[in-house]
Amino acid sequence: MLGDAELPVTHISQAYPDRVEVRGRDLCGDLMGRVSFTEYFHLLLTGREPTDEQRFFLDVLLVAIAEHGMMPTNVAARMTLAADPGSLQGAVAAGILGCGPVILGTSEECARLLERAQKQVAGGGAPAVVAAELAREAHACGARLPGFGHPVHRPLDPRAERIVELADARGVSGPHVLLAGCLREAAAAAWGRPLTMNVAMPIAAVMLDLGFPAVTVKAVPILARTAGLLAHLAEEQQHPVGFVMAGGAEETVVYERRQDDGPP
Repeated sequence: MLGDAELPVTHISQAYPDRVEVRGRDLCGDLMGRVSFTEYFHLLLTGREPTDEQRFFLDVLLVAIAEHGMMPTNVAARMTLAADPGSLQGAVAAGILGCGPVILGTSEECARLLERAQKQVAGGGAPAVVAAELAREAHACGARLPGFGHPVHRPLDPRAERIVELADARGVSGPHVLLAGCLREAAAAAWGRPLTMNVAMPIAAVMLDLGFPAVTVKAVPILARTAGLLAHLAEEQQHPVGFVMAGGAEETVVYERRQDDGPP
C-alpha cells in the first residue's frame, strides 16, 4: 500500500458525515448565504476568494458570453432534447461538447496567444512590433488570428467593446489588454482591412490582467454558456422547435448522388 505521503491529493473539497469542507471553508457555515455564486466559482477555480475587481469582471464576462441566439451549441442541445425529452443532462452535454476552437473555446486560444506575445514583450519587444509580427506570421501561413473576425458583428463586436470600456474605466487594463489593442491594429494591417475583435479576445486579456492562469480562461465561457443552454432547454420543453430545425436542415441541404456511388 502507498504511504500517506505518496497518496494523490485534491485541494478542492471533502464531504464528512456532519459537514462539507470546500477549499478550507465550511460550506454551510462560511459560504452558504455569505458568498455569491460568482465568488464561489472563483474560490473553486483558484482556491482564493476574489478581489472586488475579479468578482466584478467575472460577472461581466459570464453575462457577456452566456447567450448569443441560435448558435450551434444551442441548436444541438435543443435537437437532442427533442429526440430524448427525458435527458436534460444529455442535451446540456450535447451543447457543451460544441465548445471548441470555433465557438467559445477561442478565448483559450486568445489567452495562449497573448501569453506568447507578452513573453516577447518581457524580453524587450515593443508591444506593437510583437503584435505586428504575430499577425503577419498568421496571415502568411493562411491561419486565422484567434479573437478576430465574426460572422455577425461587423465592424465591431459590442460585447468586446464594452468589456474593454469597463476595463479601462475601472483601471484594470494591463499589458494583455494593451496587446489586444495592438493585435487589432496589426490584424488590420496584415489582412489589408479591419477585422472585428470578437468577445473572446478581451475575455482572455482581462482575465490574464486580473491574474487568472491561462488554463482557467475557457472555464468562463463553458460555465456561462451552460446557463444559456438551460434557458434554451427550458423554452424547448414549453415551445419545441428542435424538430422544426431538423426539418429545416432537411429542406435546406440538397442530396446529390455522386456518379461513383454505384447504381441506384
